[in-house]
Amino acid sequence: MGKKKNKRSHDEPELESTPELTTRIDGDFQKKKKKKKRSHEDPEMGPEQKVSLDGDAKKEKKKKKKKSQEEEPEPEQTKIQEEEKRNVEETNNECRPTVSIAIAGSIIHNTQSLELATRLAGQIARASTIFRIDEIVVFDNKSSSEIDSAVTNPSDNNESGASFLVRILKYLETPQYLRKSLFPKQNDLRYVGMLPPLDAPHHLRKHEWEQYREGVTLREKAPNSESTMVDVGLSKSVVVDQVLGPGLRVTVAMGTNHDLDLVRQIVPLSKPREEAGMYWGYKVRYASHLSSVFNDCPFEGGYDYLIGTSEHGLKISSSELKLPTFRHLLIAFGGLAGLEESIEEDNQYKGKNVREAFDIYLNTCPHQGSRTIRTEEAMFISLQYFQEPINRAVRRLEA
Repeated sequence: MGKKKNKRSHDEPELESTPELTTRIDGDFQKKKKKKKRSHEDPEMGPEQKVSLDGDAKKEKKKKKKKSQEEEPEPEQTKIQEEEKRNVEETNNECRPTVSIAIAGSIIHNTQSLELATRLAGQIARASTIFRIDEIVVFDNKSSSEIDSAVTNPSDNNESGASFLVRILKYLETPQYLRKSLFPKQNDLRYVGMLPPLDAPHHLRKHEWEQYREGVTLREKAPNSESTMVDVGLSKSVVVDQVLGPGLRVTVAMGTNHDLDLVRQIVPLSKPREEAGMYWGYKVRYASHLSSVFNDCPFEGGYDYLIGTSEHGLKISSSELKLPTFRHLLIAFGGLAGLEESIEEDNQYKGKNVREAFDIYLNTCPHQGSRTIRTEEAMFISLQYFQEPINRAVRRLEA
């Protein structure tokens, strides 16, 4: 079947390949410096202007000041823009095969309390980490007006389970020492402390030294004007050779020298995996519908192989399943009524069979004893089922 479904929508421009984060941020910093320098070269005011700024001169100054304040983005908005830019740049810089999973946010509505919903999210995060998943996409089947509401009671069907699931998954992927800085106190996070830790390689303890660490930029004044202080979870904050706003999550190359006074460098998020072969956590993305999972794929060229899972799928043993070589593989899991319901509720797939949305539609547990397999259970079963087929496909690509 063709790959038309993997292409971007005509309304959205295709993401272009961009340089690494360090290059982009350095470039922005240089532009700001040059602009500031030019303002100092402006001719000084005459004696009359210096003595009095009343009347028109004072009004003009206030007008310019107000205009500059309106044009200057809010700190929180700048933080979000920097994080989004980083995610896009990291995605475009990926050169190794990736495995993504898509999950229906409606599974949260099957829980009876916030505590049980949190436990469910924890199981999904654990499975994703154990099987080294690169990206988790949580898709919603609700209308746009329902989707925007925040989750206060996950068992309430009027709320979006997807938004709750995205929030918990992001929180659990974040190293413990960064959570307080990156996540404000929320009711949704009330029970996350009782979940088992992911214990991923980037969730380092204070006494552990690794050549890379995740960090968050601080407001603390750096030794010079061209650097930033970063909390990397050690006994002392480190200095990086870039100027960044506070509250941004970054990946810092620590090297092998334990001297914390040395100036460090910020590197792309993909660096630990590409250079050291280390699993460095998953990214989380929200999609409004199942079709948005495919259409809004952040990887250049989209997902090149789509797998749907269902009890109504083909029954092929893991040893006999032969996946084609791929760059970006996606495995989709349905909600309470399966992927069939997600297809029926998606306008893009009106009148189409669920099998038409995927390259292959599989039953990964053909001899189940229970009438139902919950999504969090299906994830563990399926990701184990796909381990060898994926490894065989990756080996062929690398050969």
